Amino acid sequence: MSGARRSVRLLGPVTLGVLAVIAVVAPLLVPAREVSPLRQGGPALARPSWQYPLGTDEHGVSVLALIIRATPTSLFVGLVATAAAVALGVTVGVLGGYLPGWPAAVLNRLTTAFLVLPQVPFAVALGAVLAPGTTTVIVAVALTSWATVARPLQAGVAEATVQPHLERVRALGAGHLHQLRAHVVPAVLPLILASATLTVANAILAEATLAFLGIGDPAAISWGTMLRHAATAGAVTAGAWWYLLAPGAAVIAVVLACGWCAREIEARQP
Repeated sequence: MSGARRSVRLLGPVTLGVLAVIAVVAPLLVPAREVSPLRQGGPALARPSWQYPLGTDEHGVSVLALIIRATPTSLFVGLVATAAAVALGVTVGVLGGYLPGWPAAVLNRLTTAFLVLPQVPFAVALGAVLAPGTTTVIVAVALTSWATVARPLQAGVAEATVQPHLERVRALGAGHLHQLRAHVVPAVLPLILASATLTVANAILAEATLAFLGIGDPAAISWGTMLRHAATAGAVTAGAWWYLLAPGAAVIAVVLACGWCAREIEARQP
């Protein structure tokens, strides 16, 4: 394997690792007082400079400091929504591919129905019923993402259940729970990991979209709320491109890193 190819393969895990470290140490790197609009004396919408590497927002707060403080919120929402979506998707996908007859048909129809459920309109409707906030975003993302995990799993599990070695396991008297735990789920584990990695990217992108629309927690700093504040502050008309570019680049970096990781997981499948 060439050095360039090896570097590209490491780019995804390294990017996610760096962001995870930033998320953990963010409160130490940037105390809350440094992103408080009431305690700032910097120029509003200042261009990137040595003092402010990514410029400032409309309150004179460093955009770099905001990006760092927003990292744990965006990653937290993405990871929790992904965990919920993967748990639901794996349950429905495994049962839908393993069970015969009408239970499988019902689960397949349910998966198809949620696959075509539009994420943003559903989240807006959910935000009208529930109070806008982090929980609403997590619920909306999880409910509109689990089907993309379940659909490929149903096909993978259906293929795994007809393997010759599983026929021998059944002939020896193994129960359904043993077959699922010891043979079926391990066979589709790479598929679950690849789907989970892509779901993280989708969840963080969805969080940014929903926060931009005002459905997220307005008091929490995330990459999506930064984009919303940049838009409402008139960053586009003021030519403050740095205010929009920084959170947008952070979202794109996570999405690309997750995509690279998913490709590597799929490439390692036998």
